[in-house]
Amino acid sequence: MPPRWPDEPPLTRRARRRNRVVAVTVLVAVWVLLWGTFSWANVLSGLVVALVVLTVFPLPPVTFGGRLRPLPLLRFALRFLWDLVAASVQIAVLALRFGHTPRGAIIAVPLRVRSDLNLTLTAEALSLVPGSLILEADRDTGALYVHVLGVRTPAEVERFRRDVQDLEARLVEAIGSAGERRLLRAHPPSTPEGIPR
Repeated sequence: MPPRWPDEPPLTRRARRRNRVVAVTVLVAVWVLLWGTFSWANVLSGLVVALVVLTVFPLPPVTFGGRLRPLPLLRFALRFLWDLVAASVQIAVLALRFGHTPRGAIIAVPLRVRSDLNLTLTAEALSLVPGSLILEADRDTGALYVHVLGVRTPAEVERFRRDVQDLEARLVEAIGSAGERRLLRAHPPSTPEGIPR
């Protein structure tokens, strides 16, 4: 089993300010997108709503120690688009097979980088692919529990588990820190003891 990801050091004042600015910017952008038109009234009202939300419901500190790497990010995006198309075709084939009841499974997938940010981003990317649905993200074990359609054999379960860990690796290569990338290289994909198969 990979070692637990070490606790992050306390955030500096500058890092907290930066995280708050990023959170406000994202919330304002979502607010404007929800309204569907860009206007100063929407931006200002989004700013007020974002400040109220962050004051009333403060977010836990999520540190980002990595950096964006353009080429791995492009590889991640292209593979993600391919996965979307392939999964959509697979779901369409399952839906059009009359008289056949699709089988599914709930699969525990242990992640190797156990930061909250990696757990969230991997879960979000996976849940956007048709045919898979995140049921639970366990912070203590660093595992995602995923409902998957079209899985019939133990070999398909292991292939899906490996595909998710490959997704995690592409994501870490694209935006992870040097320490996270070293952790992935030091611990190849495996199923730790205690995670149900």
